[in-house]
Amino acid sequence: MWPTRMPVPLRRRIGQLLFGSFAGRTVPVELAALAREFDLGGVTLFARNVESPEQVLDLSLTIEGLGTEAPAWVAVDQEGGRVARLRAPFTVWPPMAALGRADMPGLAERFARALAAELQAVGVTLDFAPVLDVLTNAKNPAIGDRALSDDAARVGDLGATIVRALQGGGVAACGKHFPGHGDTSVDSHHDLPVVDHAPDRLRAVEFVPFRAAIAAEVACVMTAHVVVPALDETRPATLSPAVVPLIKQELGHRGMVVSDDLDMQAVAARWSPPDAAVMAVAAGCDAVLVCSGDVDQQAATLEALVKAVESGRIPHARLDDAHARITRQKARFLGPRPPARERLRTWKAVVGCEAHQLVAAEMAAFA
Repeated sequence: MWPTRMPVPLRRRIGQLLFGSFAGRTVPVELAALAREFDLGGVTLFARNVESPEQVLDLSLTIEGLGTEAPAWVAVDQEGGRVARLRAPFTVWPPMAALGRADMPGLAERFARALAAELQAVGVTLDFAPVLDVLTNAKNPAIGDRALSDDAARVGDLGATIVRALQGGGVAACGKHFPGHGDTSVDSHHDLPVVDHAPDRLRAVEFVPFRAAIAAEVACVMTAHVVVPALDETRPATLSPAVVPLIKQELGHRGMVVSDDLDMQAVAARWSPPDAAVMAVAAGCDAVLVCSGDVDQQAATLEALVKAVESGRIPHARLDDAHARITRQKARFLGPRPPARERLRTWKAVVGCEAHQLVAAEMAAFA
C-alpha cells in the first residue's frame, strides 16, 4: 500500500475510476493535463497505440507516471485470436477455443505464463482477459472462438487456470463479460443484446466460470452490455443496480468491477458516456472504460462523476468502496518495478521468444 500523507481530494479520487484512451503512439498533452488534475486511474492501449515492443515499453512507463498516489494501470485486450492488440513480433496466440478443445490445464497454464511474461516485459499491468462467456450460441457474432468452450465447467476450470498463471506472472487478470455474453445473437459493439434466461439457468451456466475465477482471486471482473430481463428489464447489466451487485454480494468478488467500453453502441446509442458512467458507478462498477480516444469526452465523464457524488446520486460510501477496491488491486500488482534499462534488455529476450512460439504451435494444433 502506498502511504497517503493527507486526505485525497474528491476530484483525484474520482480520477481513479477512469480508464482513459488516446489515438496516437505517445501520450497527448491533453490526457497528461487531465491526469494532473484527476490522478487518472489507468489507460487502455489499442493497436492504434502500438508500433514496436520498445515503443510500448516507453509508452507504458509514461502512462504509469500519470498516477501520483499510485501508478496508473496500463491495460490491454490481449486474449489471443482476433482480439489481440499486440501483434508480431509479440507471440501471435491462437484463439482461446483452441485451449478449450485441448482441455489441457497444463497447456492453458503455459500459455498464460508466457503471455504474462511478454506483457510484463513491455510494462502492461492489466490484461482484460480471460473471456469467461460460455458459448451456448455457436452463431454468436461477438464471442465465437474467443470463448474457451460451450461447457460451463470447462470454461471455469481453464479460466481459473489462466487467471492464476497470469497473476502469478505479475499481470492482473480480468474475467469478462458478466453476467454472460455467450448466448447472444447481437454484438454489443453495434447494438444491445438480450440474454433471455431465468435466474436459475444463469446460476447453473453463465455464472459458473465467474465463480471459479473469483475463487482464483481474479483482480477484476468486467460487466457486459447485455439486457437480462429476468434480472433487469430496462437497463443493460453494466448500468443495472440489480445485476452489478451480484458480482460482489452473491459471488463474493473482493476485487474491482469494471465496465466494458462505454463508447460501444449498446450503451452509447442510448446514453452519453458521462451519463452512462454515472449510472455504472452508482450501480456498483468501480471503474469505467471510455475508449474512443476523445479526451474531451473523458474529461466530461470525470466532471459528471464529480457532480454525481456532490449531489448524492453516487453516495460517498459507493465511492469509498470503489476507491478501496482499486487501491487494493494496485497495491497487489503495481509494486516496485525493475529499472527501465533492465526492462529494456528484458523484452528482447522475452517477446516472441522460441519457447513461447512452441506453446503457440502446440495450441494451434487444436485450433
